[in-house]
Amino acid sequence: MEGLLHGFAVALTPINLLFAFVGALVGTIVGVLPGLGPIGAMALLLGLTYGLPPTAALILFAGIYYGAMYGGSTTSILVNIPGESSSVVTAIDGYKMAQKGRGGAALFLAAVGSFIAGTIGLILLSFVAPTLAQAALKFGPTEYFAIACFGFIVLSQLSDDGLLKSLIMVCIGLLLGTVGLDNITSLPRFTFGSTDLLQGINFVPIAMGLFGIAEILLVAEEGEEENSKVTKVKLRELLPNRNEMKRSTGPILRGSLVGFLMGLIPGPAAVISTFMSYTLERKVSKHPEEFGHGAPEGVAGPESANNAAGVSAFIPLLSLGIPFVPPAALLLAALLIHGVTPGPLLMTEHPDVFWGVIASMYIGNFMLLILNLPLVGLFINILRVPQKLLMPIILVICIIGTYAVDNSMTDIWVLMISGIVGYILRKLHFPVAPLALALIIGPMMESSLRQSLMAYEEGLMVFLVHPLSRILLILAAATVIIPLIIRLAKKSFRKTGQPI
Repeated sequence: MEGLLHGFAVALTPINLLFAFVGALVGTIVGVLPGLGPIGAMALLLGLTYGLPPTAALILFAGIYYGAMYGGSTTSILVNIPGESSSVVTAIDGYKMAQKGRGGAALFLAAVGSFIAGTIGLILLSFVAPTLAQAALKFGPTEYFAIACFGFIVLSQLSDDGLLKSLIMVCIGLLLGTVGLDNITSLPRFTFGSTDLLQGINFVPIAMGLFGIAEILLVAEEGEEENSKVTKVKLRELLPNRNEMKRSTGPILRGSLVGFLMGLIPGPAAVISTFMSYTLERKVSKHPEEFGHGAPEGVAGPESANNAAGVSAFIPLLSLGIPFVPPAALLLAALLIHGVTPGPLLMTEHPDVFWGVIASMYIGNFMLLILNLPLVGLFINILRVPQKLLMPIILVICIIGTYAVDNSMTDIWVLMISGIVGYILRKLHFPVAPLALALIIGPMMESSLRQSLMAYEEGLMVFLVHPLSRILLILAAATVIIPLIIRLAKKSFRKTGQPI
């Protein structure tokens, strides 16, 4: 409680309040605009935060992340276009409610559910993260290597684009992470005589290229479609009736718990938690036949799970220094740019950052509730901004943000090349998020591997000698082997004609 009160003292300073508001506002706009997403927005602003204090920069990025979770539900409900992948489930019943004239009630349930879930998640975060950080102080290089391996394998396994493609992207990211000075011997590797590459390939141009430039190229190729089916909502229509509130109370609480637990698992936790919450509510509901036709539980539950998962995703980042989701990797990059290393010692070495960010999320959560309901009409009108005006602005921001980090033309070339590569990868249906995660975690993973091999005489068996690393590696192997066994079993059953 003492740390949290200190955090509120930090977060309530005028400059940090301003960045919390800006982050929440930008995040909401990003969530409303289909395609860009919080990863793209954070990548665009990564270079521009170089001159900010670390606490203000992370508060801004955190606001963008959970603000996008809020904003994505608006277009899902009123336009049937999910602004975020985590809002896909919300569109199923949310848009049906809007068609029945209950769009305002659906928006209210989504906003209040998100607020309650975010608050519950933050309370749990305030207690879980410090405890986990204290436990992580006992971790050695073997444990950190195993955690990184487990995160990569699970993330690859949960991708919709296939395990092989995800693993290929992870390997490319790990290879790019080896460019520069060796972090143990300080010898140059794969620099080809370039002094600009001695510090390695910067994460900022890679992220901006893969998510920002690639998105611009895809939009330019697909052309612009005018959105004319926006459902209008008046402010007096926002309040749900008593029956809708009663049916949504349980789903909000259950969705909060499901989302928080899912956020602790590597992978697209926000997306998976919404599907889990929707399935759970459909099974426990007294009106399962209404799901898919405008059930309020189908809006309140998934939206609560979505935001709770977004909050709990901060726990492994702040306490272990390892991002389990792509937006957390951008937050990690922002911290490293400002010379702050997240992990078990963050709470004691940088209490302003640790507790200031957590406290700012309480404040930002309340700001989002105030922003999203009265200004819903304004946010919907953003959809009508022509993309031919929006995309050039994003391109200029990408270039300026990249150059501002190190004043290096090499970074501009990396930006353009990674943008073209990102466009090609998306056309071939390769996921780019595993590449970005591998690039930023790769150096830490390599250091942990080499330190483990140098410190112990068991060789590679050292990872099986230590209990925690052994458990994590077994779990990682199981996530790969078990689905393969199931797939092979299904094929053999089909060949023999026996029922599966």
